[in-house]
Amino acid sequence: MIGGSQAVKAASNSLCGPGPRLLSLDFFRGAVMFLLIGETTGFADILASSAKGGPVLRAIGLQFQHHPWHGLRLWDLGLPFFLFISGAAMVFAYRRRWEAGETWMATLGRAARRAGLLFALGWALSLISPVESGGRGEFLLDVLPQLALAGFIGFLLLKAPARLQAGFALGLLLATELLYRLWAVPGFDQPFTAGRNFGSYVDLRLFGRLSEGGWVTFDVVPAAVFVLAGVLAAGPLRRGGATPRAVRTLALAGVLAAVAGLALDPVTPVIRRLCTSSFVLVGVGLALLALALACRLFDGPRPVPGAALLACVGANPIFIYLFAYSGGGEWLRRIVEPFGLATAGWLGGLTARLLVDLGVWGLMWGLCFWLYERKILIRI
Repeated sequence: MIGGSQAVKAASNSLCGPGPRLLSLDFFRGAVMFLLIGETTGFADILASSAKGGPVLRAIGLQFQHHPWHGLRLWDLGLPFFLFISGAAMVFAYRRRWEAGETWMATLGRAARRAGLLFALGWALSLISPVESGGRGEFLLDVLPQLALAGFIGFLLLKAPARLQAGFALGLLLATELLYRLWAVPGFDQPFTAGRNFGSYVDLRLFGRLSEGGWVTFDVVPAAVFVLAGVLAAGPLRRGGATPRAVRTLALAGVLAAVAGLALDPVTPVIRRLCTSSFVLVGVGLALLALALACRLFDGPRPVPGAALLACVGANPIFIYLFAYSGGGEWLRRIVEPFGLATAGWLGGLTARLLVDLGVWGLMWGLCFWLYERKILIRI
């Protein structure tokens, strides 16, 4: 077996072809996926709903639930961060294919097949584990369909100049803003009111119903900006690596985007369920800051050890996501729960259940690490 930074480099090379890849990308994606699969264990629901956990534990649990409307929680950033880092990784993956002699048409076919497969998997997963209220068409709210659509858009713009990529991203935000503000259909002319906005009208026309909680499937359009932001962020890193100047550029861009989104909040509220332009700007800003921090920690002059602890989850992101959300977590629970409750039951029901949830989470991480150490990469 191989361990530590050697394991990270080996998996990175296998994922993207010859030559090293930034450890920060693997760590970032792994951290996001680790949180996403952790949600399936149910530990956050126990914390958020338990009266015995105290205000601190309840506050932690709420961070793993979407904000009900106007506001932001940690869980609201899961999809933006995953799309962002997927866009960044895409730059390295396809550029190396082109440098190895693969034609653009060949990679176009590859990108189209991957988008189609991700979309189909997202639809199939929605039948096994319904998204949100489980209504018709709401599978488009899930990670895989949005990655399929946004990722393919990102690929089509991959060879375009950075100015065009940025302009297209801003155009998507502007179009979203105008559609919500200028839509004048009676009953759906309130831009940022749940069930009374442009996105709700589109869902009603397409699917004959509205989503519980005010979710709209139109957010697949502004969500593509996260992928394009990742593509733009990878530019300076690919050219010169995670140099101090590149890290400062990412951090400065992140601060500016986040501040712009917060400044826009009084006019266009930060609403994850509509993927408003202010939410997208804040999400992009925080993603840039997180990437800058990861670069500083793992690709700087004195890298911090331990990147493999989460990079192993990022090495097989689609596999572990499908495993967790298609019943794999419940299968592991049936193994862990009898032993966990038998050995920790004396600690009390809440503590014992939390330990079982953490045990399931740990086994899913262990599966990722086992695959990672053996360089088993399940590509989709």
